[in-house]
Amino acid sequence: MPSPVAEIPAAASPDAERHFAAKLTFETDCWDVHASQQAGDDDFVLFDVRSPDLYRKAHLPGALSLPHGKMTANRMAEWPQDTLFVVYCAGPHCNGADRAALRLARLGRPVKIMIGGMTGWADEGFEFVTESV
Repeated sequence: MPSPVAEIPAAASPDAERHFAAKLTFETDCWDVHASQQAGDDDFVLFDVRSPDLYRKAHLPGALSLPHGKMTANRMAEWPQDTLFVVYCAGPHCNGADRAALRLARLGRPVKIMIGGMTGWADEGFEFVTESV
């Protein structure tokens, strides 16, 4: 009797390759965002899609506050059409980043979710920016 892990066989390697390659077109992680920032690779715009109050309390360095409900064609016109946006919210328990990514995709904008959000950033031991209220 196989274990619960092996009960359903793994995908064939070509199928797994397609799946994981596709997955990486939709998401990035905290480590890659941090490493890009440290290297000065400014080839994306980072959006904190939580409320402005939560953003003021703590956010990622370099992140701009833009809740998903404020992402309109008019607002996004500030950036060139091919700008890559990376969005994050509180963490895996929050769908704000998914909502933001969907909104940006519907506006024809390249977008990735930073998996883990604030929780993932903290788990990696990276620092937050805080503002005096």
